[in-house]
Amino acid sequence: MKIQVMRDVFTEAVSWVAKTIPSRPAMPVLAGLKLRASQEGTISLISRDSDITSHVDIEAAVDEPGEVLVNGRLLAEVCRNLPNKPINLELDGTQVELECGSARFTLKTMSMDDYSEIPPLPPVIGTVDGNEWQEAVSQVTVAASNDETLPMLVSVCLEIDGAEISLMATDRYRLALREINWKPADEKIQQRILVRASRLLDIAKSLGTVGTIEISLDNLESPSLIGFSGGGKQNTVQLIDGEYPQVRTLFPTEVTGYAVVDRQLMADAIKRSKVVVEKNSSVRLSFTEGELVIEAGQGDMAQASEALPAELNGEDISLAFNPNFLSDGLSTMNAQNFRFSYTQPAKPAVISPENDQGEVDESFKILLMPVRTFGGR
Repeated sequence: MKIQVMRDVFTEAVSWVAKTIPSRPAMPVLAGLKLRASQEGTISLISRDSDITSHVDIEAAVDEPGEVLVNGRLLAEVCRNLPNKPINLELDGTQVELECGSARFTLKTMSMDDYSEIPPLPPVIGTVDGNEWQEAVSQVTVAASNDETLPMLVSVCLEIDGAEISLMATDRYRLALREINWKPADEKIQQRILVRASRLLDIAKSLGTVGTIEISLDNLESPSLIGFSGGGKQNTVQLIDGEYPQVRTLFPTEVTGYAVVDRQLMADAIKRSKVVVEKNSSVRLSFTEGELVIEAGQGDMAQASEALPAELNGEDISLAFNPNFLSDGLSTMNAQNFRFSYTQPAKPAVISPENDQGEVDESFKILLMPVRTFGGR
């Protein structure tokens, strides 16, 4: 194998593919990044973990086609520090010679005996706007669990119903739901699948700037693999088995009241209040006409109190919530104001952004479980 490629193009491709390589590979071969050069002038860069593969094709001058496996993280680090000159790569026995300007590196090759072929990209079932997809995934993944012993709760449920996709995630203490439109290949498609939240978020971020993203499934009846592609990049991910609970029913169908609050003012106040919040403690929210009072801390320890303007529609109410959950939810919204809807102090509340016309945005909402506090407060 003998190739020449532009430094910036190659470095960007290597860095993107190397993100899939695990920091602690279950098998040594998973630390590898495969380079495959074709006579047609294309280099394919491939990496994989136990449940995900990444693949990107770039143009290059190929004198001798071939393929090789090298340590991916090492190659990425080398490329990031090269001068802005064309890169020459040549396979010489069991090592790869890399030359860029006056810089020269020798990388040892890895055996490809245990490096299985990546699964082909499944058939495309529709397309979605990359920016909107990245926003939607970012909004719901904040509510996914980090407990690896609960596979379904570390997942995002993708519910496809014709031209609409609903994304849902929960860790049992909060629940996020975002609905977006997309362009399915078949308007009658209906499917409910689970994708690991961390994988989905990484892919959405890496493809969010490519424009249109193609979504693929290997089997519409009983899928096991989902694919995302755009801008010459593609990922395939193994789906998680299991039946996701019907979490939509947890959202209240009616509320007894709601308050409208400036999102940034609320986010800043919660950030300040967390300074005095002990581990596993809550912040208390007291809504009255025209005002929201945020309180944190108790007893002889440090305490905090702050009042914010709020437009209340309903009876006065006091509730308590995990401040981190509140912060996470507010950080996913872009609107100036958000709506805090409630029923009773001991029942879940819902936060949603408001649009410029003062209407609640029903396409995105987060349900928060209240925290029981001493004395029933």
